[in-house]
Amino acid sequence: MNHNLIIARYGEIGLKSPKIRSRFEKKLVKNIKASFECRVERNQGRIYIFPEDFNQGIEKLNKVFGVVSYSPATSTKASYDDIDETLTEYTESLVSMGLLDEDTKFAIKCRRVGKHDFTSQEMAAHCGGVVRSVVLAPVDLTNPDLTIFVEIRDGDAYIFHEKIKGPGGLPLGTQGKVVVLLSSGIDSPVAAYMMMKRGCEVIALNCDNEPFTTSKASELFERLVDQLNEYAKGVPIKKRVVPYGQYLQAAKEKAPEKMTCVLCKSGMYHIAEKLAVKLGADAIVDGSSVGQVASQTLSNILATRYGVEMPILSPLIGLDKEEIAEIAKKIGTFEISKIDDGGCSAVPKYPETHADLNRVKIACEDMNQDEELKKAFKTIRKLE
Repeated sequence: MNHNLIIARYGEIGLKSPKIRSRFEKKLVKNIKASFECRVERNQGRIYIFPEDFNQGIEKLNKVFGVVSYSPATSTKASYDDIDETLTEYTESLVSMGLLDEDTKFAIKCRRVGKHDFTSQEMAAHCGGVVRSVVLAPVDLTNPDLTIFVEIRDGDAYIFHEKIKGPGGLPLGTQGKVVVLLSSGIDSPVAAYMMMKRGCEVIALNCDNEPFTTSKASELFERLVDQLNEYAKGVPIKKRVVPYGQYLQAAKEKAPEKMTCVLCKSGMYHIAEKLAVKLGADAIVDGSSVGQVASQTLSNILATRYGVEMPILSPLIGLDKEEIAEIAKKIGTFEISKIDDGGCSAVPKYPETHADLNRVKIACEDMNQDEELKKAFKTIRKLE
């Protein structure tokens, strides 16, 4: 098939005001260019991409947020003669590929923008005749096996037959920054992906619980960020790690044993908030799903977030484990997260599942949480 460009479409960007729409379009184009070598043109709600490596472009566009769908296309001039010649060659290619024969029901869908000496219906009927001059396939406008699209915009025409679904969402980098509490588990990488899909730049914060966890957990964190960065072209994920073992040791020694997980999560939120303020982020994100583990009962969610003034977003809050795992498989993080990292030995035998806020406050005072958090935050480090 002699395709020479890719037509990309967006969705909700088109609902924005002209000024915002233009800014979002420009950011989307910038992210596309960061994903693969190409030339890009914008015109009336369409993005025309001319990649140096066509197959790479088709593959990479599926990971650019803001792209709702895209089509490999062949361009020509918007005259009867040019369309006839190009559509004839296009139809012959469809036949040679086995996508069109005398038993294939087909339809032509024509869309125009601009002034022309023909209507969309007239051009569609004409193009149907061109196709049938190559192969006597039956026309079925209601339930076709194959649809050939002819899109005419002013003096140019574009022919294609595929509409490939993109990831959708908003262009990455248009909605501010968030600090994501990212572990080696299944949930938090999916939460990061969901926020990226909504256009948020991600700062990934990993709390390194050594000696209660092994170095494998840190290794998996880096691998997960690398995988998520496949979706972050143009706005790569920033990585931060905080040594958290000393804080966790203080929680175990100076507060009730069953409170360890509650105090652990509480401390993570406070450190994330400090980092967000330092780096200009607007929210904290985690992978919480109601009732999934001990720290995610409603009472524990309330208790662990006490004292944090910044919004804490939990995009997976209403999803079950199976739904989260399906997204993880789709984005390529599942197999990494399934690797055994040894778990966390700080987890008590009987963790608190219905934390009372007053008792949590007392436990925070007992372990001198503020001081421990200050010490931990001073040791936070940046990973390249």
